[in-house]
Amino acid sequence: VAALQDEKNSLMSENEIMNDRLEQLDDSLDDPNTVVAKKYFSAQLQLEQLQEENYRLEAAKDDYRVHCEDLEKQVIELQHRNNELTSLAEESR
Repeated sequence: VAALQDEKNSLMSENEIMNDRLEQLDDSLDDPNTVVAKKYFSAQLQLEQLQEENYRLEAAKDDYRVHCEDLEKQVIELQHRNNELTSLAEESR
């Protein structure tokens, strides 16, 4: 029982130390002048910029896909028209 109580006390003190460290980290993020906070806010800003760029690129990709489909339809139509004209040219000869 004494060994378990010692282990419990040890774990409780370790837990308290960890909670204090966590609280210090939280406090350092709240203070915009600390290095950790500056890096955090910089990373957050970079993440937002990359998300915006990703959204813009996805929209551009969709636009290009639609444009490509339109061009493919035009190619098919032109191939049919070319075949018709070739056929008419052969008949004329």
